[in-house]
Amino acid sequence: MRKLSLLALSFIGMTSMVNAQTLLDHSKIIEPKQMAFSEFPENKSFTDEMKVINADFSVRDISAFINVEYAKKSGMPLHVNILTPAPLADGSSEGKYPLIVYVQGSAWLKQEMYSMSQLARMAQKGYVIAIVEYRHSAVAAFPAQITDTKSAIRFMMKNADKYNADASNVILWGDSSGGHTALMTAVTVNDNKFDDEGQDKYPISLKAVIDFYGPTDISKMNKELSTMDHISEKSPEGLLIGGVNVLKNPEKAKPTIPMSYLSQDKKIPPILIAHGNKDRLVPFGQSVMMFDALKKNKKEAEMYKINGADHGGEPFWSAQTLDIVDKFIKKHL
Repeated sequence: MRKLSLLALSFIGMTSMVNAQTLLDHSKIIEPKQMAFSEFPENKSFTDEMKVINADFSVRDISAFINVEYAKKSGMPLHVNILTPAPLADGSSEGKYPLIVYVQGSAWLKQEMYSMSQLARMAQKGYVIAIVEYRHSAVAAFPAQITDTKSAIRFMMKNADKYNADASNVILWGDSSGGHTALMTAVTVNDNKFDDEGQDKYPISLKAVIDFYGPTDISKMNKELSTMDHISEKSPEGLLIGGVNVLKNPEKAKPTIPMSYLSQDKKIPPILIAHGNKDRLVPFGQSVMMFDALKKNKKEAEMYKINGADHGGEPFWSAQTLDIVDKFIKKHL
């Protein structure tokens, strides 16, 4: 251990006192000066026993725009809640961010528009996210959910600059009934079917679609073990098609089946599916049927079985799962 003389220690102590007094001297007025963060100097003031850590910029801050009206249908104002990566410390941005349009699960009933903490994790990765409100089944039956989602996508594409979004890189994502809506939108995106905006409508181009545990054939949901009724006129599926029994009205159920719109010569965006094999509400086999149909028709698709997962919850928002979604999206941008 190196020894210092008493004289040397005294000198160091005096120097520290002088430096501290000099750096903390507030007797002079310094005029404000506009400077970029990158140009602003570090403050050299110090004090004994002060602890120091380096700034960690890896977790992005998020800005939110709440209840932005995108349309009014059936006398009902419809909104999107928008999450964007906040500007950098110097007030600048990194350029335009890919746009994720998200449809929340709600059994096609009224959506909870304010559960946004999970999606904020994706915004922190560098995405603008628009969470869609659509006319729920108590207001309008199928296909209102699909037409409204297409209107919301067009609204976000038209207003992309306002939210620093890239209108040429749009991704559609949904969970549960929102996953079904995302799939139905994907397989009809280039058709005039399920569209209510006329011939001069803004064209939609989707780079990728993510389906988390969405129903795909409502006539077969009670052919696997489930904890709820999917058949009666009061079931979510019955309400979706106008408050009728699903099995007694196959002509109303069939248009809701996304597999019905697939063919080998029809172009659709790449699709990522994730589903838990202990899902108590939407049987796992619903996603298996969709994935098999996509493969049969030679469509680009990936499917992940989340072993031990129920209907949603933490496994779908883990770092591992969100990394899978992030990589899938980036692969197709």
